[in-house]
Amino acid sequence: MKLLIQRVLSAGVSVSGEPIANIEKGMLVLVGVEKHDTIAHCARAAEKLTKYRLFSDKNGHTNLSVRDIEGEILLVSQFTLAADTKKGLRPSFSSAMPPDEALALFNQFVEQVTASGLSVETGRFGADMQVSLVNDGPVTFLLEI
Repeated sequence: MKLLIQRVLSAGVSVSGEPIANIEKGMLVLVGVEKHDTIAHCARAAEKLTKYRLFSDKNGHTNLSVRDIEGEILLVSQFTLAADTKKGLRPSFSSAMPPDEALALFNQFVEQVTASGLSVETGRFGADMQVSLVNDGPVTFLLEI
């Protein structure tokens, strides 16, 4: 499971021009699900995501989590994160989980993050989404679980 986390001042998702999700200060998280991922990966990823320290404290040090700042999380499935780009000029998606299985695992991940008590919004799995954000910093991390 790959999580591309971006610290944001705001973020949103639209499908066919219609807004479907919006958050204020928090994290936009692009989620890539791979063939080997399990429910255990989801649990570990949700735990790490909600406690990951990427927000600044009063001294300017990244010591605060999204929970500490009472921020919001926008989770967006992004199957292209599972791409293998090591060879050639075209990405291979052979390591990506098939869509039906990936949807079930993504939904499980969403449930586990939501269970943390934080405000969670999502994109629409498999849709052609337009994602907008105001990256804060910029601060971006790739977590591989």
